[in-house]
Amino acid sequence: MLVTIDVGNTQTVMGLFEGEDLVDQWRLSTVRERTADEYRLFFAGLLRQDGWRLDQLRGVALSSVVPEAKDALTRMSEEMVGGKVLVIGPGVKTGMAINIDAPREVGADRVVNSVAAQARYGTPVISVDFGTSTNFDVVDGDGAYVGGSIAPGLMVSEDALISATAALRRVDIVEPRAAIGRNTVEAMQSGLIYGHAGLVDGIIERLAAEVGGQPAMVATGGLASTIVPHCRTVSVVDDRLTLDGLRLIFERNTGDDG
Repeated sequence: MLVTIDVGNTQTVMGLFEGEDLVDQWRLSTVRERTADEYRLFFAGLLRQDGWRLDQLRGVALSSVVPEAKDALTRMSEEMVGGKVLVIGPGVKTGMAINIDAPREVGADRVVNSVAAQARYGTPVISVDFGTSTNFDVVDGDGAYVGGSIAPGLMVSEDALISATAALRRVDIVEPRAAIGRNTVEAMQSGLIYGHAGLVDGIIERLAAEVGGQPAMVATGGLASTIVPHCRTVSVVDDRLTLDGLRLIFERNTGDDG
């Protein structure tokens, strides 16, 4: 079985694949100071609680936007898992042309999502990843990654609003009764949820017009199911998009799809 690990700024998601089947999945908080020994403890416990054994694992595919976590998880993987440990970055074969000004600067997670989006939904395709930032990534009709857009994520927007005001406090990120908030909490919920949905629709419409054709739209990330129901332009939520992209890139670099 293949272990896939995606390290975001806020959360780390681990998946376990048997062939193309995602048979288990775990989500941890991303802690920059966490050591390889601590990750080893977490990972061994997760496997044990769900009935998996280390000798069943054949390799690891890892993407990370947090250098400290990438180093610790790479070391943990090399010490615990047999087979190849593939860290997504420059020089790794993705099967996708990267047609942007500075290809080495693009985040590994953005390329991984684009690989999976192309494989699952065809081209052109636009993927939206709702995380610490909200990332929009575009694959054109020729199957090349051509860039996208990065916007503040929903929780980043809430944090900025609270820190810049004296009276506003954190609210539950749930749909309010109406767009016209009847109290401060509902007014904030309206602005955060409907405002972010409007941001998504506005950016996607511009990206779609520039890439041409009729691009497929897919969303992923921890907040996708919260925002997508309020969007006009995207309705498909694929929770495993990033993990599938990691699996595909691992297979393209090892020839191993077992």
